[in-house]
Amino acid sequence: MSNKNKPVDDPVNHPAHYTDGKIEVIDFIDDKELNFNRGNAVKYIARAGKKSKDTEIQDLEKAAWYLNHEIKRLKEAKHEQP
Repeated sequence: MSNKNKPVDDPVNHPAHYTDGKIEVIDFIDDKELNFNRGNAVKYIARAGKKSKDTEIQDLEKAAWYLNHEIKRLKEAKHEQP
């Protein structure tokens, strides 16, 4: 890949740890129309350890937290149905 095609490290709009693959995670989340909890889980999984190896486990724990929160939400909604 030439530098011409490589995204510029823009710490606000396109940080390096967001642009390391072929697409940005936000584009995948938007395309799949994921809600907040699911989108955040995907975000933390995809970026785990890329900003800092020191926080890789914490990133994955955050992903698990959002997944568990979504599961809880779905279970509660199912119990509220008549």
